[in-house]
Amino acid sequence: MNADQPAIPTIAPASASSVRAVVGLLVCVELVSGFVQGGTVLLTPAVRDMIHLSTAQIQWVVAVQFMATAVSVPVLGRLGDLYGHRRILRIALACIAIGATLVALAHTLPVLLIGRVLGGTTAALLPLEIALCRDRLNHKENRRAVALLAAALALGSLLGTLLTGPIYHFMGDVRYVLWVFVALVAACVLISWTAVPESGKRSTDAMDWPGAVLLGGALVIFLAAVSKGRSLGWGSPLIPAAVLVALALFGVWVRVERRRPDPLIDIRAVANRAVAPHLVSAFIFGVSLLAAPIVSIAYLDSAPEKTGYGFHLEAWQLSIWAGIPHVLAFATSTIAATVAGRIGMRRMLCLAFVLIAIGYGGLMVAHASLPLFGLAYAIAGAGAGLALAGLPTVIVESSATDRSAGTVAVYNNVYTIGGSVASAGFSALLGALVLPHTALPSVTAYLAVWGLCAAGAVIAAVLTLTAPAER
Repeated sequence: MNADQPAIPTIAPASASSVRAVVGLLVCVELVSGFVQGGTVLLTPAVRDMIHLSTAQIQWVVAVQFMATAVSVPVLGRLGDLYGHRRILRIALACIAIGATLVALAHTLPVLLIGRVLGGTTAALLPLEIALCRDRLNHKENRRAVALLAAALALGSLLGTLLTGPIYHFMGDVRYVLWVFVALVAACVLISWTAVPESGKRSTDAMDWPGAVLLGGALVIFLAAVSKGRSLGWGSPLIPAAVLVALALFGVWVRVERRRPDPLIDIRAVANRAVAPHLVSAFIFGVSLLAAPIVSIAYLDSAPEKTGYGFHLEAWQLSIWAGIPHVLAFATSTIAATVAGRIGMRRMLCLAFVLIAIGYGGLMVAHASLPLFGLAYAIAGAGAGLALAGLPTVIVESSATDRSAGTVAVYNNVYTIGGSVASAGFSALLGALVLPHTALPSVTAYLAVWGLCAAGAVIAAVLTLTAPAER
C-alpha cells in the first residue's frame, strides 16, 4: 500500500434485504438527478432573463457546465475507487447542493458560473452508484440494479422535462423553481447519510493528479472549441488550432498514463477487445441520445406552410410527442436485465442498436406522417433504453473491481463527447443545407441527420458483435 493511501476499514457485508433497500435509495437519488438535469435545460432561457444575460453568455454558461462535467466525472470516479464510493458520492451530492443554491441566489454571471461548475458533478453520481452496486451485489442483482438506475435516470429526465414548465407557470418565478431543485438535492444528501453502505473493495494506488490535469485540460480545450465553433464560425483558425492543442495534450496524457503504475485511467484495459468496442458504441450512442433529439424536436416544431415539412405542434403537443421515446426508454431499461438474462448481454446490445437504426431509418421514411413519425420515434426510444442500461453494465463487468467507477466514468465521458461533437456537426449541417433564399434548414438536412444516426447505430451493432461473448 502506498504511504499516502489511508488505511482501509473493514466493512461488514450487507444482508440481501438491506442491499435491496440501498438500491432503492440510489434509485431515488438518480431519479432526482434526472429530474434536475431535465428541468435545468428547460429553465435555461428563464435563468438567462433572470440575470439579464445575453444569449451568447448563457450559451457559455451551458458550455462551462459541460466542461466541468467532463473534468469531474473521471476524477470523482477514480477517487471513489480509491477512497470509497459512498464517501465520494456524498461529496458530489454536497457540491451539487451548494451549486444549486448558488444558482438560485445568483444575481451576477460569476456566481451563476460557479454554481453551474459545481452542478457539473451531477454526471458523476451514476458511475459511483454503479460501482457501489457492483461491490455490494452479486452478478445477477448488480445487472438488475444498474437497469433500475438507468431507468430512474430516464424517468427523472422525462419528468423534469414535462413538469418543470407547469411548475414554473404555477409559481410564476424561476427562482422558486430553482429552490425546488435545491430541496430535492438536499433530500438526496440526507439519503446518502442514511442506510447507504460503503464499498468494501478499494484500490491501493495513489491518485494520479498529473493525469487528471492533462486529461482535464485536453477535454476543456476540445469542448470549448466545439461549443464556440458556431459563434466564431467553423472557418475561424482558432477552432482547428484549439482542436490540435487538445489532441496534442491528449496524446501526452496517453503516453504519461501508459508509463504510470497508478494511472487515472488504465489505457491498456479500456483499449482491449472486451471494452473498446463498447466505448466506440457509447460515442455513437451519445449522438442519438444527446444530439439527435434536439433536431427531431425542431422538425416537429417546424411550420409546413413556411418550410414544406414538419407539423407545427403546440407546446403541449410537442411535449407529448417528444416524450414518447423517453417513455419507451424508461420501459425497456427496466426490463434490460431480464432480456440480457434470456439472450445474453451482447445480443441485447446488438438488438438495442438495431432498434435505434430501425427507428431513425423510420423517421426518414415516415417524416410526412405524424403517427408513423411517433411510431418510429418510439422504436428508437426502446432501443435507447436497452443501450442505456446495457452499456454501463457490460463496461463495468469488463473492468477490474478496483476501477469500477473510473471505467464507467470513461463511458460517461465518451458518450457525452459524442453528443457534443454531433451537436456541433448537426448544427453546421442544418446551417449548410437550407431552403432557397432562407436560413431555414431543408428537409434534406433532417434526413441527413437521421440517416447518420441510423448508419451509426448499424456500425455500433456490428462493433458489439466483435466484443468477446460472455463467459
